[in-house]
Amino acid sequence: MTPSFDSSSLQTDLFIDGRWQQAANGATFAVENPATNEVIAHVADGSVEDAALAIEAAGRAQAEWGKSTPRKRADILRRAFDLVMANTDRLAAIMTAEMGKPLAEARGEVAYGAEMLRWFSEEAVRIGGDNTSSVDGNTRILITKEPVGPSVLVTPWNFPLAMGARKIAPAVAAGCTMVFKPAELTPLTSLALVAIFKEAGLPDGVLNVVTTSRASGVVRTWTDSGIARKISFTGSTEVGKVLLRQAADNVMRSSMELGGNAPFIVLADADIEKAVDGAMKAKMRNMGEACTAANRFFVHRSVVEEFGGKFSKKMSELQVGNGASAGTDVGPLIEQKGLEKVESLVADAVSKGARILTGGTRPEGPGYFYPPTVLVDVPANAALMSTEIFGPVAAITAFDSEDEVLRLANDTEWGLVGYVFTESMAKALRFSADLEVGMVGLNTGLVSNPAAPFGGVKQSGLGREGGKIGIEEFLEYKYTAVAV
Repeated sequence: MTPSFDSSSLQTDLFIDGRWQQAANGATFAVENPATNEVIAHVADGSVEDAALAIEAAGRAQAEWGKSTPRKRADILRRAFDLVMANTDRLAAIMTAEMGKPLAEARGEVAYGAEMLRWFSEEAVRIGGDNTSSVDGNTRILITKEPVGPSVLVTPWNFPLAMGARKIAPAVAAGCTMVFKPAELTPLTSLALVAIFKEAGLPDGVLNVVTTSRASGVVRTWTDSGIARKISFTGSTEVGKVLLRQAADNVMRSSMELGGNAPFIVLADADIEKAVDGAMKAKMRNMGEACTAANRFFVHRSVVEEFGGKFSKKMSELQVGNGASAGTDVGPLIEQKGLEKVESLVADAVSKGARILTGGTRPEGPGYFYPPTVLVDVPANAALMSTEIFGPVAAITAFDSEDEVLRLANDTEWGLVGYVFTESMAKALRFSADLEVGMVGLNTGLVSNPAAPFGGVKQSGLGREGGKIGIEEFLEYKYTAVAV
């Protein structure tokens, strides 16, 4: 049964010090369904005044929350996990309405985000330390871990539940209070998640949320406050650099999950069926609107025709439409600006010699729809080879040697993820070592997993989210010297 979107049950206010409230000036902003261009809600438009109230609440709550027991924090996260899973259909319907992704993908995101809550509920009770001796034997060295303190969390629009859960969960587990700014384009799912944390028993002031259409002023209020001790941001490299400069003023701990330009490499010995299946997952998850999306497809010349033909056939068979409709495989892009960017990148590539195997023409009617598109013979100077596409467009370029493709793959300022398809273990290990990325998918098009450290190198960011080290981003080490 397809869940229906019920706008009457939406939470649309700010959440500060345990209370839902309107913006101080009463302002709101509209949230649009990208499949229909209809306004589905008006959400509180927070100001710097609201931001100040939120960070002050987080500051007041930190001391008591930081001393709470690991079991209490774990139990809250586990209750939140259970509540998210129990509300899967409702959360998926909200997400599809405001972001556009098909309901099946939305349900998958709910499950992934929920697993982040369960994972960190288990990590909360495993925060350890160390006890050793100095080299001269005169001092006992005790190492303990403490919460970093009030943390600024800023999430993107493309995974509105998963990104919130991936930041909130380790902060809760570590004992940090938070101020949270969801994306302006998709705030409704984030607010629904916050309501679940309140229901799960998270104390007042621990999680404070300000939705806003004026992100820079709100976040700057937090970074300038002197109260916040950490910032965790997922979004563009351009904005990440701005936030790093702001964080430097108060020497704040910083985690940045930024842009990507993922290479997808198909070697001559690859299993082509497996590579095509991996390409569909790596390219079309979330309509291509993901930092992990395969951006540049490098295929060995001996198999490029076979791969391109099979890949374009599968892409052409995908059903484009409203994510809430049965049978939809590909929903709309998030906004007009994103649609125009994709159209422009495809036109630029074609003008420089690329050929379209499928797609390439925007359909008529409402919504920000663009068809799954495959281009071949894409030259190196095409703009989409050096731009994060963020849409359902795959650009294929042939290569002749392994050294050549490694050079091409690494010729980018970003380094989030790379994909390699080969039946040779030796080649798999070589490419895993030589690709300048934080994550590698070997014969798989999916790398995101709560049990794995997610993050990149170069201008794709700093720090890691998830895995055993994800909680470390929210912990400080304290060393105590004990004379013996």
